[in-house]
Amino acid sequence: MNIFSPPSSDDLTRLLRAWRFWLLAALIGGILGAAFYFIAPPAYRARASVQVDFNIEEAYTPTQDKQAFYYLEREVRKLQDVAFSDVVLQAIVDEVGDTSIAELRDEKLLLSQPGEAGWHFFAEDSDPKRAEALASAWTSAFIAEIKDAASASMTLQSFHAEIEKGCGGDCSTIESKIADLESRARGISPYVEVGSLQTKQLPTARKTNVSTYIIVGALVAWTVGALGILFFRKK
Repeated sequence: MNIFSPPSSDDLTRLLRAWRFWLLAALIGGILGAAFYFIAPPAYRARASVQVDFNIEEAYTPTQDKQAFYYLEREVRKLQDVAFSDVVLQAIVDEVGDTSIAELRDEKLLLSQPGEAGWHFFAEDSDPKRAEALASAWTSAFIAEIKDAASASMTLQSFHAEIEKGCGGDCSTIESKIADLESRARGISPYVEVGSLQTKQLPTARKTNVSTYIIVGALVAWTVGALGILFFRKK
């Protein structure tokens, strides 16, 4: 078969007649895939969970559903930024050790599609115990940082209210604290609430199971075999 020639019914016939080859290729490909899994196994992945409640009914009064959606999307992004911030990642480094912020950001930590309610924090490592420790430390650092930011934001809100009222004639004391509070608040809503759902004895497993390797091995063997049958037929 010429690579530039159009396909013909003979090509399909040859493929269908090679059913013994398909069975053998699937078997060999599956065995090779399983062997690769045990020779170079994927990392372990631990999952921790955090409850997130934006209390949107208290924090925001939208006039349209679309506005509520954009508000929630903006607040979610703020929390995502905090999850991967230097402060949070440094807390993980300090607690777990033998790692760096750059290594943690290099796909070692994963945050599942976050939104209202449960957020899942995944950590990967070749050692299952270490993967669990990373996930647990990550959620603890995230919760502590968000609670501190929400508290600072609430205090900042009350300070602005005091300034609007005149502070009894002297606002210098309050104004001197605002810059620090703004830095801690990170723009986080004072109404957001976070709490741990699962941070101990976390579910940990290989991030890819052996069946995936077996299926991929069989598919690769079939693909290579089909090309061999079509392009290298006997003369």
